[in-house]
Amino acid sequence: MNEPATRPTALLVMEEERRSDVYPREVLAEIDRLVQRQGPPLTRQQLDEDPEALRRIDVLLTGWGAPVLDAAFLSHAPRLQAVLVAAGSVRHLTTPAFWARGIPIVSAAAANAVPVAEFTLAQVLLGLKQVHRIARDVASSRHYPRNPKVPGAYRSRVGLMGLGHIGRLVAAHLSRFDIEILATDPVASADTARRAGVRLVGIEELFATCHVVSLHAPLLPETRGVIGARLLNSLGPGTTLINTARGALVDEDAAAAVLRARPDLTAVLDVTHPEPPVHDSPLFTLPNVVLTPHLGGALGAERHRLGELVLDELRRYTAGRPLQHAIDPALAPSLA
Repeated sequence: MNEPATRPTALLVMEEERRSDVYPREVLAEIDRLVQRQGPPLTRQQLDEDPEALRRIDVLLTGWGAPVLDAAFLSHAPRLQAVLVAAGSVRHLTTPAFWARGIPIVSAAAANAVPVAEFTLAQVLLGLKQVHRIARDVASSRHYPRNPKVPGAYRSRVGLMGLGHIGRLVAAHLSRFDIEILATDPVASADTARRAGVRLVGIEELFATCHVVSLHAPLLPETRGVIGARLLNSLGPGTTLINTARGALVDEDAAAAVLRARPDLTAVLDVTHPEPPVHDSPLFTLPNVVLTPHLGGALGAERHRLGELVLDELRRYTAGRPLQHAIDPALAPSLA
């Protein structure tokens, strides 16, 4: 009679505040059927105090508050075979030493993209109706405009800066409407654009011709502060700019100056840099800026999706099947 195969060992390390949202009880129960979890969940700080907890670990389960996978970490984890991250980005925790080990790492970016794309869709439709602009005009004038001129979601044009997980999902949502979708992304192929149903253009055309522009690009040295006075001043009358990506994509000093001079424009900023803005930032008081505190990201029960994605990947790992959401090391430098 064959002996049952030994289950892999696993350790869950992440911040405590969001742990129960990301890994609810039903997800942890399924995880425990697949692996032998080594002790209770730890925070990064607790792991720093007892790194020997990694010594017999095959799989690291994590999320927000993940440990940095540097040489010191790896020296305590000789058996580590996979890292499953229930969060969107892995850039802040991966290092050259980690990539050199050839350990697969899974990101839950695809699951995190869902609420961001939903939030973006809502703001795009509001922007096409110029809801924020008209609402502030009504509030200041106490007068309803007669037959306001707005693009609406009929043969209007929406621009997406970035065609990663979120950009492509936003494009899929927008494909249900009678609008033209433009995108700019230096690493997106013509085939990617075709499958996403978008037309690739340069960033100048995107800003100058779209009624709504939504940012979905990663923060890289070449994208930091790329949205400055020149592009913002090229926006047409009544255009809405949406940022759910990274605050530092926008030169906020330049943006504040343009928005002050162009009350017709609206900026919906779900991210800023720094976050929150400094206490005396004009972003708090400019009437044509809508500030929201990361409402686009996964909140509350929406975070269950991230843990469920990790659980699905763990099922593949324990069954010896290929992982669906493992990061390609060659693409890692260009990811958010």
